[in-house]
Amino acid sequence: MKLLKYIGLSALLVTGSGCSDFLDNAPDDQLTLEMVFDDKTRTEDWLAYVYGGIPNPDWHSVRTIGYETLADDVTPSQRWEQWWGDGPLSYRTGQWSTNSAWGANFWSDLPKRIRSAYIFIREAHANPKLNVTEEDIEEMKNECRFIVAYYYWIMTEAYGSVPFFDDIADVEDPNLMKGQRSFDETVSWIDNQLVELSKVLPPKRSDNEYGRATSIMCLAVRARMLLFAASPLVNGNEWYKGFKNYDGKERFNSTYDHSKWEKAATACKELIDAAKEAGHDLYKVYYEEGKIDAFKSCHQVMLTSEKEGNPEILFARPNSPDIKTWEEYATPRGCGGNGGLGVTQSLVDAFFMANGLPAILGYNGDGSPILNVESGYSEKGFSTEAEIRNTTWDICRNMPDVKPGQITTEGTYNMYCNREPRFYTTVTYNNQWWWTENRFTQFMSGQDDGGPTHDAPQNGYLVRKKVSLEQVPRDGKHPYRPAILYRLGEAYLNYAEAMNEAYNTTEARQTALDYVNLIRERAGIRGYTFGTTDDNFINVDDNQEAVRDIIRRERRVELCAEMIRYNDLRRWKLAEECLDGYDYGMNFSGTVASDDASKSTSFYVRSKCLKRVYSKKNYWFPIHQSEIDKDPTLVQAPFW
Repeated sequence: MKLLKYIGLSALLVTGSGCSDFLDNAPDDQLTLEMVFDDKTRTEDWLAYVYGGIPNPDWHSVRTIGYETLADDVTPSQRWEQWWGDGPLSYRTGQWSTNSAWGANFWSDLPKRIRSAYIFIREAHANPKLNVTEEDIEEMKNECRFIVAYYYWIMTEAYGSVPFFDDIADVEDPNLMKGQRSFDETVSWIDNQLVELSKVLPPKRSDNEYGRATSIMCLAVRARMLLFAASPLVNGNEWYKGFKNYDGKERFNSTYDHSKWEKAATACKELIDAAKEAGHDLYKVYYEEGKIDAFKSCHQVMLTSEKEGNPEILFARPNSPDIKTWEEYATPRGCGGNGGLGVTQSLVDAFFMANGLPAILGYNGDGSPILNVESGYSEKGFSTEAEIRNTTWDICRNMPDVKPGQITTEGTYNMYCNREPRFYTTVTYNNQWWWTENRFTQFMSGQDDGGPTHDAPQNGYLVRKKVSLEQVPRDGKHPYRPAILYRLGEAYLNYAEAMNEAYNTTEARQTALDYVNLIRERAGIRGYTFGTTDDNFINVDDNQEAVRDIIRRERRVELCAEMIRYNDLRRWKLAEECLDGYDYGMNFSGTVASDDASKSTSFYVRSKCLKRVYSKKNYWFPIHQSEIDKDPTLVQAPFW
């Protein structure tokens, strides 16, 4: 008999209560694959387990996977390290070795789910008595194929090269240990799989099937993967020249291949066209007919489900167990939260002004900012009046004498005034109204929401993105929202980048700007153009480098806190530049609402917060040493 002890009962125990109840009453040596796949509920539970490894882009992405923590946008309190143990908080300060534990468990967990997917493909069958048709089974098998391809991609994205099996591995095979596959070979296999599956899976799912694989999900994963594969880290990077796997093949192709950018551009456009045909579009809210409410659109895009009218979602988990945790840690301590999930000063700096111009052009050697004087940005003084915008987003609700469309209040630090809508929907700063407590945030040392405790914004800010205005942590109120992994806004920016890199022509650069401008239009700020004096647009140079800078700036702002920034910095080979050195923020120990840098008590002063450590080896996650010890065919990641 094909007994489940050969695949691991623990894998099945986590899939559903029905299967768990059965196992509690059945001897291990009597539960067979035939018994599982002859039962509709157990078959569905098995498929649910296969899906169960999909990453959660909320608190899981901060604490466990760590892509948010390792990037330079979201920054948890470093002093939580004493409870978190070994992991991303330790990694970002240089405490990262081949013996470090990575809680995401991609290396150990995802191969089990891949194997379970292959078993499903081999063993699952129709059951007319239970209304399980051949068509049902074929579709579920195709879903398994998608999940296998997806898991191989996120493993490869993390490690660069992983062992690969295109079917159930024979555990009795003496040649089971065969080392890793090269990056390009794995990408090519995944690419072919996703193309095939995009032709047979449905483009949309009904509400009761939401989260199951679609053709759009296939194309979304493929487009992001091919963009990564065309990027400098793995396309002509001489760092890895001569670095080989056990089979003697180079892990990464160190010869630049320009056609990879062309392929990425084509894949991105295919995704956009297919998504449009399936009814996807940018999510927009209007404050009056024909006028986009940028504040509400940018805030609600991450909070509104497809069922509730959000057409932008391409790939999401139907349920996120981390919504509550993300919101609690992003809520000030004195307002019922844990108050330490912050954002960096460099992210605050990245947001544009209301006129669409960047506030900060770069940084000097000492870390001080290079201000864009043309933008109207200032870091000195405080506002003398409230700021009113065209929006129904009521961040100042319940405030005495509040005016419709009020975004800031008198006395707001000028750094936070006259900024673009995405700034206010992403960042919570000091002295900002918090309606559930009917008071302003108090982040200075000794105040209700501030230090010196670890449960306070170490950089002077908390993250607001993906935090509902309707949530009330004191009452345990956390409205449902989708856990979005891929959305159309990213697809537009992916396409813009690929077009700019693939085709060095004005026409291609204009196409890139067109798609960036769609994002900026939704965000309520001016778009870009070449060679015009129209005040409705910002004139930029018609060259590849200028457009590249525009796209990267836009990605930083639009896609922050979405598990994307860290891999952007890696694939651009900019991680060392951005992640090795100090994070900045406001003065954590400041006790006075002053911007006088000559006084140590002033809160509104740029200050060093966290010393990060990042080097060449950190571009790829290391294989844990225990795995290397077990399998002599494994070759550790470069420079480890």
